[in-house]
Amino acid sequence: MENKIEAGYVFIPLLSGSVPEFYIQPMMTCIGDVDMMLHNSDQLAIPEGYTPPTQLPGEFGSCVYVFEIFNAEFPGYVYLITSYLLTECIDDDNYEAIHCQRTIAEGNRDSVSMPAHGPALLDYTTFKSLSLTPCYRTGKYLTQSPSSMDLVLCMRCLIWPPQADDWPTRQRNYGWPDSATVDHVVSNGCNVVQVAHPQCRQDEWMNKYQWRLSFSRAEIVLLNSWMPVQQIVYHMLRIFMKTEKLTDSTDNDSGSGILSNYHIKTSMLWVCELKSRSWWTDDLNLVRICVELLHT
Repeated sequence: MENKIEAGYVFIPLLSGSVPEFYIQPMMTCIGDVDMMLHNSDQLAIPEGYTPPTQLPGEFGSCVYVFEIFNAEFPGYVYLITSYLLTECIDDDNYEAIHCQRTIAEGNRDSVSMPAHGPALLDYTTFKSLSLTPCYRTGKYLTQSPSSMDLVLCMRCLIWPPQADDWPTRQRNYGWPDSATVDHVVSNGCNVVQVAHPQCRQDEWMNKYQWRLSFSRAEIVLLNSWMPVQQIVYHMLRIFMKTEKLTDSTDNDSGSGILSNYHIKTSMLWVCELKSRSWWTDDLNLVRICVELLHT
């Protein structure tokens, strides 16, 4: 039986980004800082109209506020509205849900005195005493203390969101990801992070209340299912982007014309679905593959 958090709340950490995604030994380091997502043990998000759960994983506390997810003006962006309070029953460890006052959820990043980078808070300290989650595939822990850590405050959603309903069932001609990997991804649900769409960040209200669906949990599972050559190509592209300074940010909020690791990851995920294994392995030419993906 898992022990519940009986009073107050704690932040539950999840390593994301390159640390848990790479299972190969990189040729050159591509891990400059560490990305970590933190969700509250007393908060849970569910899709609009869904019934709140009667059972929760042990990481949640005995009292949990439930927020319904409502679509915002742009795909993938949402608003959260407080809808229920879950309290754990002493007799059977199930949760009882009661309706609570419906209020729109405001992000809590402003309450933390750290510089922001998108949805992340930058912590320029070394985390010598922090026990990090092991890499998904290898089980290895980070061996060196990072010079900085990007902390992303988020809310946990245990249910695969309806906004991504087409992903598990869409046609895949080459069998990647396989059904077991798809099931694993869907069973992990997603997170919701407090960040507004670039076109909404000048709006004081939307910048405060708009959130975005995050599929970092899905990405960790998917990238760890890649063949080694696919991980090497992804690593090479990240290094190229970094050394050529293609990811340097600008002062404008729109980010127009700026490439990021997000573009590289998205391109890789698509080509893994659209190309057969033989495209990667026959007449192997890493530079050819990288150039083709950069053109895309």
